[in-house]
Amino acid sequence: MKLTVNGEDHDLAIETLAELLAALDFEGDWLATAVNGELVHRADRKAHALCDRDRIEILSPMKGG
Repeated sequence: MKLTVNGEDHDLAIETLAELLAALDFEGDWLATAVNGELVHRADRKAHALCDRDRIEILSPMKGG
């Protein structure tokens, strides 16, 4: 499946947002995720199916100040 993640194209054999996060080594409860501009809550990531050509944004907080 072809996906755009944070502006970069990826071709991955995954089905859900949770699988995508694991495949790209994104971990943590503080991640914010959006698919095609719509926020996806942490509790919904395992059930949120992705489609070919989806655009995903993954944000994590930065440490420091």
